[in-house]
Amino acid sequence: METFETTDPLPPDEDGYCLTVGLTYNLKKGIKSEVEDIEAEYDSIDTVIAIKEALESFGCRVELLEADAHLFEKLTDSSPDIVFNIAEGTHGRGREAQVPSILNFLNIPFAGSDETTLCIALDKALSKRILSTYKIKTPKYRLSSGNKPVSVKGLQFPLIVKPNAEGSSKGISDVAVVENPTRLKELLAKNTKAYSQPMLVEEFIPGKELTVAIVGNGEETVVYPPMEIKYIKSMTHNIYSFSVKKNYKEYIEYDCPAALEISMEKTLKNTAKKIYQVLECKDFARMDFRISEEGEIYFIEINPLPGLAPSYSDYPMITEFVGMDYRSTIKSILNSALKRYGIKPVV
Repeated sequence: METFETTDPLPPDEDGYCLTVGLTYNLKKGIKSEVEDIEAEYDSIDTVIAIKEALESFGCRVELLEADAHLFEKLTDSSPDIVFNIAEGTHGRGREAQVPSILNFLNIPFAGSDETTLCIALDKALSKRILSTYKIKTPKYRLSSGNKPVSVKGLQFPLIVKPNAEGSSKGISDVAVVENPTRLKELLAKNTKAYSQPMLVEEFIPGKELTVAIVGNGEETVVYPPMEIKYIKSMTHNIYSFSVKKNYKEYIEYDCPAALEISMEKTLKNTAKKIYQVLECKDFARMDFRISEEGEIYFIEINPLPGLAPSYSDYPMITEFVGMDYRSTIKSILNSALKRYGIKPVV
């Protein structure tokens, strides 16, 4: 792991601030589109303000830096001591890597995983391929590109269809699970046109749906108790779709810690930590799993840039369940990054 020599605390400036934190983000703009979830991964101004206020409560000066075409100039003008990055990027399969790449180019410390980890993690098929070499079990899958027919020989229906390089359930509709080749062909054609990228087709695993949050680095890595997403309004196939997330109070309830046998919880947490380390995640991440009806753990996907919307996103929901308020959650992420760069943590 990357290490730095610990430095003394930064002296307060003339206004009493000891640390200038840049907050990089992409905002929802209310773009009109036939695709309902076009801005699913972007943040609301409420989330940005919540993080800003949490950082200011630690005595930090916060510079709001929207990740647009002028970000490079904003960073050079503001010269932050560290950046708290929640920016999703704008275009392409490697969009989540855009801001970390700029920060590393300018040699500016930042919280969160670097550009390489974010590129790999956003590409679902690529991350599964890498993790399978470490014997991490994942549902069988195929990648469908363009209008070329995809062979599902060797896969068992039902299958779930999702964009290969998206998060926040973007592109996962209530009918994302298909039962036959005809419906698969129809959905692939529709989604490929709507999202202009390859589609991941994988076996749908009935059973428990869980998500695991992690904070820290090296020996200080903490794996929080798994949270189960439980469906109170039954559907043909229970999936954490975009509409379910948007109307979560109507469809689901959260159980954290999940009601698992001790041995199963231990195995799940160890698997999550292994994935975190293999992909060289830094500071924080969240990942999704399914536990089949036969008791097998399947890795679904990882998000090293998880949402931090208060009282909505899964990551702060998990930390709240274990007794941490929102301010403490933000502090734990920031301090993980500060320690990694050898800067004294905030108190």
